[in-house]
Amino acid sequence: MQHDPVAHREPARGEVGARAHLGEAVRREPADPPGGEGGGDPLVAPADGSALPEIPDKVEWARILPFIGMHLACLAVIWVGWSPVAVLVAVLAYFVRMFAITGFYHRYFSHRSFKTSRVGQFIFGVIGATAVQRGPVWWAAHHRHHHAYSDKPEDVHSPAQHGFVRSHMGWFLTARGFRPDLRRVRDLLQFPELQWLDRFDIVVPVLFAVGMFGLGAILDRFAPDLGTSAGQMLIWGFFISTVACYHGTYTINSLSHVFGRQRYKTGDTSRNNWLLALVTLGEGWHNNHHHFPSSTRQGFYWWEIDITYYILKVMSWLGIIWDLKPVPTSVRDHSARRIVRSH
Repeated sequence: MQHDPVAHREPARGEVGARAHLGEAVRREPADPPGGEGGGDPLVAPADGSALPEIPDKVEWARILPFIGMHLACLAVIWVGWSPVAVLVAVLAYFVRMFAITGFYHRYFSHRSFKTSRVGQFIFGVIGATAVQRGPVWWAAHHRHHHAYSDKPEDVHSPAQHGFVRSHMGWFLTARGFRPDLRRVRDLLQFPELQWLDRFDIVVPVLFAVGMFGLGAILDRFAPDLGTSAGQMLIWGFFISTVACYHGTYTINSLSHVFGRQRYKTGDTSRNNWLLALVTLGEGWHNNHHHFPSSTRQGFYWWEIDITYYILKVMSWLGIIWDLKPVPTSVRDHSARRIVRSH
């Protein structure tokens, strides 16, 4: 897989101080990940670059039971019913959290394809954490590992190597698959607030769920004509929208390596899929992304709808983010081929 120059570039001399003065979240070389240089911690790669310590590749029920519980909770819709407001909130919650995952967990934290302030990265880190996909450090560590070993045996969510079900959702339910290589995210470990989102990853989702329940209770009390209850808002606004966001995100690990068109020879099975691009706000242009991971834009051509990029572009006009990385025309048009793969 291609190296991501943005994610690993070191600031020029004097650049750190100048940009920090402006409030930009800049990279420094932080101390070793928790546990020291390896230090026997199975979550941290040894300092000599050798492989992570072997741990059993078995399902961890402490993780799988809550995951199953999130899905089962959706069935409560049978008892709480629905209302237009509850469904609308569920759709909005899906959209906002999917954007936080695609725009920030993926394109910012994992690939550094644009810049923002420290406050900005924390705010969108918190919004992303409401999607119950852990914190940005864990997420980015796994994604950078994926690009380093795409569709090789080390790629824990490769359908070519481990099958469709495991690539879609089984990989993070095992001890070995769940473990991140924190050495890949030293640039993120310098921010204690981001580490906090990982360490206490249950706090933000619980607060979000409580907020949804409270919103429903307020609407039930002060706007009864809307027909929206606290239970409806909890089930639709939190559980249903979260599970939908789960599987929308997971399709990029699974379906986008199986169905679609391969424009570039990337050495893996990544594909472009317009339908997945709509569901995931632009992530379905996965073969484009694997061809040039550093680009903020994943829909390389005007007809490739990339909603996340459009929002990020507007945010850049407002000064919330800046220095969006384009895809050079020479890179976009280099070795392009159009081969339809169907399975």
